[in-house]
Amino acid sequence: MTDTTIRRYTSERETEDEQVDESEAAVVCPECGGSLVSDSERGETVCQDCGLVVEEDEIDPGPEWRAFDSSEKDQKSRVGAPTTNMMHDKGLSTNIGWQNKDAYGNSLSSRQREKMQRLRTWNERFRTRDSKERNLKQALGEIDRMASALGLPENVRETASVIYRRALDENLLPGRSIEGVSTASLYAAARQAGTPRSLDEITGVSRVEKDEIARTYRYVVRELSLEIQPADPESYVPRFASDLELSEEVERRARQLLQNAKEQGVHSGKSPVGLAAAAVYAASLLTNEKVTQSEVSEVANISEVTIRNRYHELLEAEDSVRP
Repeated sequence: MTDTTIRRYTSERETEDEQVDESEAAVVCPECGGSLVSDSERGETVCQDCGLVVEEDEIDPGPEWRAFDSSEKDQKSRVGAPTTNMMHDKGLSTNIGWQNKDAYGNSLSSRQREKMQRLRTWNERFRTRDSKERNLKQALGEIDRMASALGLPENVRETASVIYRRALDENLLPGRSIEGVSTASLYAAARQAGTPRSLDEITGVSRVEKDEIARTYRYVVRELSLEIQPADPESYVPRFASDLELSEEVERRARQLLQNAKEQGVHSGKSPVGLAAAAVYAASLLTNEKVTQSEVSEVANISEVTIRNRYHELLEAEDSVRP
């Protein structure tokens, strides 16, 4: 072994010894040789034996929020936006913002604006590469628009998106319009979730006619074997009472009237919207919170004649139940 090789070997050993000494020094107290622990709340490294603060103002790599159970921790976890069926790509693709500003809020130059516009164009083309994705994008946009206009919650929009995806996968769209199938999907989802909207209300925000919506709805429900219960008149009562600014007592009385009508079989073959509107009107009179038939008609979007007819039927059912 040459002198040069011996010197190189000795130098490497000395370097390794220094690294070992430094690593040992990093985990033991320089004063007493005790073990060190990290205090994440204060950002300090402290000796367990003598209490010497070895390091302070350390960077905390953990989150800035606190969680008290596992479910709260999962909700606050940051791993990107959750996937959703309400977007054609389930929210997994990149979206370039419309603001022509950089990360510091400064406006982009004309050359940079042109570049960003080209990037937006190509990004949009890549997001909808085939006809199925373009179909989904248009339909889910329609569902979101109509659900917002009707004040439907997010779970209804999600269910409607799933129903439309199933209809598209099972090739139910040929011969039917995208707007018609998307409207029927939303109508079915609202009834499944227990927050139904009348066919007239759905028609008011849709781009297709009432007959087409009803025909497409029956077709989609039959082909997809959707289990949808008949609309319950009581599910309309809270919304009508809220729109008319009536008290909880009126709502409770209206529910009682409808329950009596069910016991007598009055509800069979009748429109649930008409029954609910008549029950709210009758309950408001019985509790001395009077509203006019025209006000109820405007909120429920049905005629005053229907309200009068159902009103008398509800009161007759109420009288027959009383001992």
